[in-house]
Amino acid sequence: MDLGNSPQLGGLVDRAKAIILKPGETWPVLAAEQATPGDIITRYALPLAAIGPIAGFIGGQLFGISMFLVTFKPGLMTGLTMALTSFVMSLVSLVIVSLVAEFLAPNFGGEANRNQAFKLVAAAMTPGWVAGILGIIPALAALAIIAGLYGIYLFYKGATPLMKVPEDKSPVYTVVVVVAAFVLSLIAATITSTVTNALGVGPAAMMGNSGDSVEVNIPGVGKVDTGNIGQMGKQMEAVANGEVTPIDTAKLQALLPASLGAYSRTSLDTGAMGAMGKGVSATYTSGDKSIKLSVIDSAGLGALAGMAGAAGMEQSHEDADGYDRTKSVNGQLVMEKWSKSGRGEFSQQVGGRFFVSAEGEAGSIDELKSAVASIDQGALAGLAK
Repeated sequence: MDLGNSPQLGGLVDRAKAIILKPGETWPVLAAEQATPGDIITRYALPLAAIGPIAGFIGGQLFGISMFLVTFKPGLMTGLTMALTSFVMSLVSLVIVSLVAEFLAPNFGGEANRNQAFKLVAAAMTPGWVAGILGIIPALAALAIIAGLYGIYLFYKGATPLMKVPEDKSPVYTVVVVVAAFVLSLIAATITSTVTNALGVGPAAMMGNSGDSVEVNIPGVGKVDTGNIGQMGKQMEAVANGEVTPIDTAKLQALLPASLGAYSRTSLDTGAMGAMGKGVSATYTSGDKSIKLSVIDSAGLGALAGMAGAAGMEQSHEDADGYDRTKSVNGQLVMEKWSKSGRGEFSQQVGGRFFVSAEGEAGSIDELKSAVASIDQGALAGLAK
């Protein structure tokens, strides 16, 4: 058993990087490794699956958890319980999806190999596990969804070299496994609902007969066109072709205006996450109203950010208190929230790599949109060149 010590893949960090950035070169190495499901769980999945729950716990204690314009800070024991449950469910999902992948492979011309199934699913879950670190910064937590979509692409590309599923059947095999695993995961989540009711349940997907393009409706996320999976994956693999470094915060700060109409700038903040990116924000006030304008450079996560538009994500929710919408405009993600209490948020993706957002108590959603529009998008996108 050479899991984690392969000369080609190195240790845990190098292995995760190889899977995410160079999957084409990594599949043959994974296929040849002598690793059992127990090895994969204990030596690979356990440490990576802990990233998200730990980050989420820290973020929840520091910043609180936001749910449709309402932010609450869980107590210490509640936070620990949520983190532990999330960790356990992540491992349960690994087992469930692996068994489903093994069971369904022969139906699509592949081989029922449990060891290979666990390798494939663990690799597919790697982007989501790694992106779990974003849970510590609420403004970037949504990118974890995009990491999950990239995981679907990895499963699709790895199905042939690991499970021996013919390439022409791999798209449909991928969708069927995802849908079946999602339904089984909902059942498992229902069993643990006495511990936490954080998961919502409902039918997972609507699936067509063609493997070329399938529109999947994911509860809580919206519509995702799986026909774009290949395009999304190419964006991620492109990261491996060159160095991607964060933009200097001084250049980002220079884009923040001194005022927003009647709103005067009262504070200026910066933040950095190493190679993952940097961000700047400014607070503007006018009387009893306040707007926080932020510019975030996702840097090393730029490929993940770029997938958001490519995925064609759409989501909309409206009730008596307000609305929450997500859509793709010209390949860029746009998110809009507004509460009748006068608080909202408007975020826009720029150049596939940057995010500009305005949130707070404003006179209308139009004031937040104007705040975002005050950032020169051409100049911002040009910083990445």
